[in-house]
Amino acid sequence: MFHIERRKSGFDAAVSIAELIYHATVRDLRKQHGNAIVGLLLNILQSVIFVSVFYVMFSLLGLKGSAIRGDFVLYIMSGVFLFMTHTKTMRAIVSAEGPSSAMMQHAPMNTIISICSAALSALYLQILSVLVILFVAHVALNPIYIMDPMGALGMLLISWFSGVGVGIVFLALKPWFPQFVTIGSTIYMRANMIASGKMFVANSLPGFMLSMFDWNPLFHAIDQARGFIFVNYNPHFSSIEYPVYVSIALIMLGLMGEFYTRKHASVSWGAGK
Repeated sequence: MFHIERRKSGFDAAVSIAELIYHATVRDLRKQHGNAIVGLLLNILQSVIFVSVFYVMFSLLGLKGSAIRGDFVLYIMSGVFLFMTHTKTMRAIVSAEGPSSAMMQHAPMNTIISICSAALSALYLQILSVLVILFVAHVALNPIYIMDPMGALGMLLISWFSGVGVGIVFLALKPWFPQFVTIGSTIYMRANMIASGKMFVANSLPGFMLSMFDWNPLFHAIDQARGFIFVNYNPHFSSIEYPVYVSIALIMLGLMGEFYTRKHASVSWGAGK
């Protein structure tokens, strides 16, 4: 009948939020597929299909010689892995629970926790998929050597971080312009098939073409990743700082838009879903 409210310390509040994010992340992973193993295998299969398609395409067009001197399969995987991480993270955040979702009726839950869980579930799934594919390729095909594994992992995290930034911007716009966000996010993903630069390296591009791609944070992340992976490649026309700064700016803009959207949220927004 009587309830005495105990004030939480900052540490207790942080632990409570971390626990809530953990459970929301697990729920988000299970939401994609009821069986966690099958969900992982489906994600691995998508990456393998991408790698296979680009390998066949490069072989048929005779473009293998234009790649970096080294393991050609690793060259393709370096672009596909970062592209998939960026794209799937953006898609997961755009599909996250919004301010008008029924989940937001539960007191501890809020949109920030929903965004964090969507981002972490996408990162977990992609890193696990990358490790499994690299292990199988190392055992079944050729021994894989990465010059700087931690640097390559850092570029994977930057591609994830930039996907978070783009996803939050789309998520903030989604309640106001749902059709635009659906079409815009799809166009962005399709454009990144080429604009991400996973099929070529920045050092091989002429100046007039470089300006068509260097606006893209993912382009910089992939090019820098190949500098960490291959001994024979030193990226001159891309940077690590640019995608980090752009991602931070996008996240700040997206969070401001999301805060404004949350203040003006209406339950009727989700009625037609």
